[in-house]
Amino acid sequence: MRPTLRQLEYIVTVHQLGGFGLAAERLHVSQPSLSSQIAAVEADLGVQLFKRGRNGAQTTAKGLEFVHRARRILSEVESLRSVMATDLPFGGRLRLGALPSIGPYLLPQVMQSLHRDEPDLRVIVREENTLNLDEGIRNGRFDAIISTPEDHPNTRQYPLFTEPLWVCASPDHAIASMHEVTAANLTGQRLLTLDTGHRLARIVYGLAGLSGGIVSDDYEGTSLDSILLMAATGAGIAVLPDLFARRQAVHRKEVVVRPLVMPDANRGISLMFPDNRTFDDSRERLVGVMREAAKALDLAVG
Repeated sequence: MRPTLRQLEYIVTVHQLGGFGLAAERLHVSQPSLSSQIAAVEADLGVQLFKRGRNGAQTTAKGLEFVHRARRILSEVESLRSVMATDLPFGGRLRLGALPSIGPYLLPQVMQSLHRDEPDLRVIVREENTLNLDEGIRNGRFDAIISTPEDHPNTRQYPLFTEPLWVCASPDHAIASMHEVTAANLTGQRLLTLDTGHRLARIVYGLAGLSGGIVSDDYEGTSLDSILLMAATGAGIAVLPDLFARRQAVHRKEVVVRPLVMPDANRGISLMFPDNRTFDDSRERLVGVMREAAKALDLAVG
C-alpha cells in the first residue's frame, strides 16, 4: 500500500497541531479513523512517525522527514489543480516570501504592476527571516522568495539587484561629521546588527573582521527599527541595508545616516523558485517586474 494524499494530509496536520484530537477536529473526521489511517502508513513503511503521549503527539526524526516531503507533494498537487483550472500565472495564486528589509520598499511597485497586468492574480506576501524563508521554499509553503541567494542553495535563482550598506549612529557620534564612513572609521567601534537568523548579521561579522570593529553581543535586534533605536541611544553603530536606510532611516531625527564605503559592504538580492518546479514565462515576467521596480528605486540591477 502506498500513502494516499488524504493520509499525507492527516500526517501533516497532526504534526502542525501536535495532537490527533485537534487534527481530527480540523479535518472533520473521527479521531479513531485518523489514528487508524496514520497507523496503517506507519505499518506499511515500517517506521514510527509520532510518539503518542498524554501531552499530544511528538513527531519523530523519520516523521519530520516524512512531513517535509509530504508537504512538497501536497503543494505540487495543489499547484497542479490550480494550473489546470485557470490560465492565470502561478495557477492564479502566488505565495511570495520576502525579507522584512526588502518587502515594504520593493513590493508596493511590484504589486501595482502585477495588478495592472494580471488583475485576477492573487498575491499572498509573508515577511520572514532568512531561515524561515529557506524552510518555506523547501517545504512548498512559498512559490517564490526574495532573499540573499547564498542562503538558499538548490533553488532556481534570478539576481535582482545589489544593495549597498549604510551606517547610522546618534547625532553626537563622530560619524555625524563625515560624508561617508570607511573601514578605518569602524576600527574599535561597536557594531549593531540583527540576530544570526539573518544574512545581514553574517555580513556585519565579516565587515567587523575587515575593519577591526566589534560586533555587539549585548544586543541582537529582531528588526532594523530596533537596531536603529539602539544606535540612537549611543549603544553603537547600526549597519543598515540601502532600501531601509534611504527610504526610512534618513528621515529619522534621532540618528545620522552615512554611506559605508569599503569592500564587501553590500548584499545581493535574488528572486528564487524551487528547483524541482516546471518553469514557464510567468517566472521570467515576475523577474522583469521586480527588476523594473528595483531600477525605479535607483538600485544596481542584475
